[in-house]
Amino acid sequence: MNPYPNLVPTDVDFRRITEAAVAQRERIGQVAKAAAGGMRNLFLIGCGGSLNDFSAALYQCDRSSGVPTFCLNSEEFNCRRPALLGPGSVVLVASHNGTTGETIEAARWSRSAGARVIGFTKDETTKLAVQCDEVFTYHSDRTILAPKQVLIGLMVTALLKEAGAKLDFAAVEQAFAAVPAAFEQAVQEAEANLHEIAVAFAAEPMTYVLSAGPNQGAGYGFAMCYLMEMQWKNAAWFNANEFLHGAFEIVQDETVVLLFKGEDETRPVIDRVEEFLNKNTQRCRVIDSKDYSLPGVPVSMRGCISPLLLSTLSKRLAEHYQAVTGHSLSDRRFMFKTTY
Repeated sequence: MNPYPNLVPTDVDFRRITEAAVAQRERIGQVAKAAAGGMRNLFLIGCGGSLNDFSAALYQCDRSSGVPTFCLNSEEFNCRRPALLGPGSVVLVASHNGTTGETIEAARWSRSAGARVIGFTKDETTKLAVQCDEVFTYHSDRTILAPKQVLIGLMVTALLKEAGAKLDFAAVEQAFAAVPAAFEQAVQEAEANLHEIAVAFAAEPMTYVLSAGPNQGAGYGFAMCYLMEMQWKNAAWFNANEFLHGAFEIVQDETVVLLFKGEDETRPVIDRVEEFLNKNTQRCRVIDSKDYSLPGVPVSMRGCISPLLLSTLSKRLAEHYQAVTGHSLSDRRFMFKTTY
């Protein structure tokens, strides 16, 4: 008997697609070498899910590089016109379908300002691709997060290497090489926990989602993209420590909170808020990367890779919600249907 009725199967091509992303590391290194010469700053630009995909990369840059790095929503970037953007700037832009007008404009005017623009999108024919100096693709409409985040992670790592960052680059490469098989296994290991969360929370009128550090994108993306956009459910994301500076006054015995917990230096932030929640609500659930075996990933690199894992698990959790609620993840009221 199927323990998870109505749950869509995992993508049979997950490993192949993610391995194809890892296989682009040689070209990534070549592009990074050309782009990093005289690199003065780095901009990470996208909207919605594609902006979330830069979360781990931004954290890595903040910890490992003296290169000023900025992560901005595409239209915010366009309106701000940062004074630091110009020759010597490297701009990474991402859009799955490559049709996000704000991101296309960000790429266009960045190039006109003299910046080097590197894009991440579904394939080479998208409108975004033609506005980039270089583009990296993954050719999938089902498996998106893992390959796109692998490509971004490898690119940022290669740029950091060229900038002289002090990282164990051999271990980083080993970790990324292990991702396709390790994440495929982790999704299977996670099914019971993800289903329990979906059953417990799917009917709730409000869900608070907390994360920290490089895992912020996974938490924010689940709240905004999956719960609000794709399930039409009220949700709010908070940085876990910020939650303790005001928002936690909302917590009562039945308050629903979901924590995304990684293995990086900000793990104590989640430990602290988890301890508070366990004392004050019966409805706290955790997705913890530490619960998954991740074969092939060096222990020293689990904190680097876990944000990508949590994003992949967030997508699978959304599919469990779909199975429980019967509300398709592809349903929209406004997106792609009206002018906004």
